[in-house]
Amino acid sequence: MLGHVPPLPQQPQRSPFSGHMVVCGDDALAQRLAVELRYVYGERVTLVLPPEPGTARPELPLTGRGRAAALFGRMSSAMNRNGGPGLGNGNGGTGGGDGDTNAGVEAVRILQAAEPSDEAFEEAGVDTAAALALVYDDDERNIRAALTARRLNPRVRLVIRLYNRKLGQHLEALLDQAAAVASPGLDPAALDASTTVLSDADTAAPALAATALAGSSKVIQAEGLLLRAAERTPPPAGQAADPGLCTLALLSSTTHDPAGTEGSDSSGDEGPRLLPDQAQVAAATGRGTIVLEAVSQPGPTGRERRMGGRGAPLSQVFSRRLRWSALGVGLAVLGLAVASSFTTGDDPLHAAYLTLLDLFAMGDPAIGDKTARQIIQILSGVAGLMLLPLLVAGVLEAFGSLRTASSLRRPPRGLSGHVVLLGLGKIGTRVLVQLRELGIPVVCVEDDPDARGIPVARRLHVPVVLGDVTQEGVLEAAKIRRSRALLALTSVDTTNLEAALYARSVKPDLRVTLRLFDDEFATAVYRTLRTAHPHALTRSRSVSHLAAPSFAVAMMGRQILGAVPVERKVMLFAAVEVAGHPQLEGRTVEQAFRAGAWRVLALDTAPPADRRPDLAAPAPPPHAPGTAPAGAPPGGLVWNLHPGYVLQPTDRVVIAATRRGLAELLRRRGSMARH
Repeated sequence: MLGHVPPLPQQPQRSPFSGHMVVCGDDALAQRLAVELRYVYGERVTLVLPPEPGTARPELPLTGRGRAAALFGRMSSAMNRNGGPGLGNGNGGTGGGDGDTNAGVEAVRILQAAEPSDEAFEEAGVDTAAALALVYDDDERNIRAALTARRLNPRVRLVIRLYNRKLGQHLEALLDQAAAVASPGLDPAALDASTTVLSDADTAAPALAATALAGSSKVIQAEGLLLRAAERTPPPAGQAADPGLCTLALLSSTTHDPAGTEGSDSSGDEGPRLLPDQAQVAAATGRGTIVLEAVSQPGPTGRERRMGGRGAPLSQVFSRRLRWSALGVGLAVLGLAVASSFTTGDDPLHAAYLTLLDLFAMGDPAIGDKTARQIIQILSGVAGLMLLPLLVAGVLEAFGSLRTASSLRRPPRGLSGHVVLLGLGKIGTRVLVQLRELGIPVVCVEDDPDARGIPVARRLHVPVVLGDVTQEGVLEAAKIRRSRALLALTSVDTTNLEAALYARSVKPDLRVTLRLFDDEFATAVYRTLRTAHPHALTRSRSVSHLAAPSFAVAMMGRQILGAVPVERKVMLFAAVEVAGHPQLEGRTVEQAFRAGAWRVLALDTAPPADRRPDLAAPAPPPHAPGTAPAGAPPGGLVWNLHPGYVLQPTDRVVIAATRRGLAELLRRRGSMARH
């Protein structure tokens, strides 16, 4: 039966699969990824988890294998209710000739191994696997496992989770080179996809940061393009909503109902509808929408604009307080010089000179001497004045070196309109950087002084409150009463919930975003908070849920350009070659659109040999109706395609798709034959 987890083998045995997917990990991302591959893409999956601690008490929540099995069971039921991709009934399988039918048709084969060793990989069948995902939370463990896997199977597609971006680039090049040396005849396209390094923090951070924005606008940097999706409230009666470039989604019908839920895959008709057709949009009165508002080329970042000229501006060298002080002193000197000239009738220049001498406390002015002597006297006075603060600074620095070097900024007294960010781990650190790039003031709360994000916060001059958020007074120190939003992003669901409840007791209308793993738990929390505070915005996000689609697509040999969270669903953007996809090839743009699955947004007009993977190119104007876009400037992206344009096998298109829609387009032929 689906969701069945067979007993663990007593002796190591080889995997009965070949051409399957192997997922190795130790946290929620591994479980989510296995669910994505099995129940969305229909792939056979072997999940390798670390063994559960022997001291675990039965009353504790399910972890490891037990939690994974429970998740698979819930997903199996949900996908069967929603008409998931042919998962079969558990009896018609692929185990012919294996001598073990149950092993061949089980939903997900779960193994336990303390380390991703040669023995564990052999039992999981890495030597015959199509793809291997290494999503342990420890970068070093993932690197060791990747090197081992590449040695055992040079042709296996590797998807590696790494937080360190620069190290990931070097590792990807190294493993690709190893695959090319071991398999000289490997197809260049396959070699390009043989190793993919991703970061769940980088994938989820933009979506989490967007929840703190009052405008509910979601900006995606899709590999050289900026796509802005805007959330719009229902229009007044008798008025039509502006669809933008196109309507990407309809929000839940219960959005404004305190007893409603934030929609997910199990919400049914009341949940959000991704990629609706025109009839569904017209009939969905009273629903909010998410529309594609703009597509543009990214300009230089604020940092590039600031540092692009010659030298750094004064605002980057001197603080605002010091600049205002210098201006005040200058105005005072000017006022004294004017007053001296007006009262004594002296020449203005001579009056200014005497004022400076008085300011520098020079008792023996060089009046009547040469101009050079007078200038030297003034410069000597300035040098003498500079000596005193230099000595004071030296003394203060000597005393400061005796204190801890990890001193952090405290929230200033007048701070307001900021975001309180709870947790400076991998996810919180990336979200902090995103918020600062958007120019949003942030105050961080962290109980570990050695957390990963503490140096980043110090470098960005972000105030940090060190303390346990569950203790009284910690959120008050972060100025929670005057903040605009709370992002609770620790890895512990109960801590995030406790912080949100306490923050709402202090400020009932506070905008709150919770990082929660379990959908059922998130639904219960959402309903409770909406009922208690119907006028306050509440959002819950799962990092593994946001990141799993990117890892799953990479295991299929592709990469998505970006993702937009729609409540608790995810919409994906990807570049797809039309050739080999009967759902697209030979069809018009209008015929290729499938409501709830995918929509063609743009066409890449560059010749196949010149196409850039980042899609970065000037966008030409839309071609005339009924004409081929070949007349457009080469290398451009044509947006607002005419519905009658016929997609050619040589075309490459940018699509918006649901998880299941993209899975149908990318599903391997062997996988489709099995199901």
